[in-house]
Amino acid sequence: MGFAVAELLSAQGAGVVVNGRDADAAEAAAKQISGVAHAGSPADSDVADALVGTCVAEFGRIDILVNCAGTAEPHGSSILNVTSAEFHELLDAHLGTVFETCRVAAPRMVAQGGGAIVNTSSFACLGDYGGTGYPAGKGGVNALTMAIAAELREHRVRANVVCPGARTRLSTGPEYERHIADLNRRGLLDDVSAHGALDVAGPEYAAATYAYLVSDAARDVTGRIFIAAGGFVGEFSRPTPDFLGFRDHHASPPWTGAELHQMISGG
Repeated sequence: MGFAVAELLSAQGAGVVVNGRDADAAEAAAKQISGVAHAGSPADSDVADALVGTCVAEFGRIDILVNCAGTAEPHGSSILNVTSAEFHELLDAHLGTVFETCRVAAPRMVAQGGGAIVNTSSFACLGDYGGTGYPAGKGGVNALTMAIAAELREHRVRANVVCPGARTRLSTGPEYERHIADLNRRGLLDDVSAHGALDVAGPEYAAATYAYLVSDAARDVTGRIFIAAGGFVGEFSRPTPDFLGFRDHHASPPWTGAELHQMISGG
């Protein structure tokens, strides 16, 4: 997914720094698009500092930050069996990389008068696929990006999220297919969703949405969560509370359990 975005942005004239934990893979990807490689995990603050520093040293500034980090949960992972180490590793891979790179890039973008950030989340943030650190990390990406967008709007720095559906290393192979079949068997995924998870388009279809969001055409688009999966483009509505009940706390006691039950369950 990250390579598809880097390839498209390079084709559109951007100078690109490619990051990945595997140095050989990062070098190979950068060579394919005449970009620059910087290996390491940006969840490490020193790597994030050096990564953004490489971009500024090579190109004089940083106008775009795209986070496409992701790693799969251990097979069969759930709150019933995940270890603390596994959970924190997943949070680092998904949320830690976003925080550290934004921490470094955002002040530079503000200082230069603008910029665009696109972070990668997932439908998994809804919890429909089960798991622990993966949905927690992606939900955190959504919330952090919305907060960044709100804070940086006045500085002409925009931040958005893409939840892609694409055939990648994480969504290919017998183990992935068994995982989707198991979720369907357990009732976590309905038949339509399970079929969609197995029949996904290539990453180039989702990459176009990333490229649009960092372009000048999207200068007024910020603080939004988009879906890009094959031929489908959508958006998650911003959560808003539904009204269940109200009483004036100056004149009324706290709600009783029976009253809360009536409001919440209708029983």
